[in-house]
Amino acid sequence: MNSLIITVLAAGAYLISALLLTLDAVREKSRHLPLYIAWFAVFLHAYSLEAPYLHNNTFNFNFFNIASLISSLVSLLLLIAATNKPVEKLGIALFPIAAIMLTLNHLFPHTSQTPQSYSGPMHLHILSSIIAFSLLNIAALQALLLAIHERQLRKHPPKRFILRLPPLQTMESLLFQMISTGMVFLSVSLISGFIFIEDLFAQHLAHKTVLSILAWFIFSGLLFGRIRYGWRGKTAVKWTLSGFLLLLLAYFGSKLVLELILHR
Repeated sequence: MNSLIITVLAAGAYLISALLLTLDAVREKSRHLPLYIAWFAVFLHAYSLEAPYLHNNTFNFNFFNIASLISSLVSLLLLIAATNKPVEKLGIALFPIAAIMLTLNHLFPHTSQTPQSYSGPMHLHILSSIIAFSLLNIAALQALLLAIHERQLRKHPPKRFILRLPPLQTMESLLFQMISTGMVFLSVSLISGFIFIEDLFAQHLAHKTVLSILAWFIFSGLLFGRIRYGWRGKTAVKWTLSGFLLLLLAYFGSKLVLELILHR
C-alpha cells in the first residue's frame, strides 16, 4: 500500500479516535468504538514503520522516525492497558501526538544517516530503552491528568469531564504501576548499556547516560517515598514530571539540536 495512503488513514483514525474519546468524556458514549479505531490506527502506523525496523535488522535513528516509533509504541501500550484499566482518556492527548509524529516522519524523511545493524544484546538495550521511555511517557501524562483531576475536584461543581474520570486513588495506583513497570525496563536498559556498550560515557553518549541515570534515581526516589512515606498527589506529580523531563532530554535533546537546528 502507498505510504501516503497509510499515513493519511492512520493519522485520520488517530484523530477520529481522540475526538470520540473527547465526546465520551463529556457525554455518555460507548468507549469501545474509539478504541477499535485506535487499534486500526496503531496497526497501520506499525505497518508504515515495519520496513526500516524489521528488514535486515536495521534501525534508522533520525529524529522523526524515532519519534514516530515511540508514539506508536506509546499508543499500543495504552490500548493494551485500556483492556483492563480505565486509562483510555489519555488517548485524547496521545493519539493526536501519534498522528503528528507519523505525518512529520512521512513529510520529512531523513536519509543522511546510514541504518546500522546491531547484535542481539544491543537490540535488547535499544528495545528496553524505547519501552521504558514509552511507559514513563504514559506515566507523565497520567500525572498531568491526576493533577488536573485533583485541582478540579476542589471546584464546585467540577466539570463533567472530571466526573467521568476514575477516583483519585485509582488514578494514583495506576500511576505508580506505570512507573514501576517503566523502571524495570529503564533498569534493563542501563544495565545492558553498561555491559554491551564499550564506552557508555563517550562524548556522543555521555549526556544520554548521565540524564538517564539521574532519571532512574528520581523515579527510584519516588517509589521509595511512596512505600516509606506514602507520597502522593502533588509530590508524585512533580517527581514524575521531573524524571520524565530528564528522559525526554536524554532521548531527544541532542537529536533535536543536531538534526533540526544544526542539520547534521
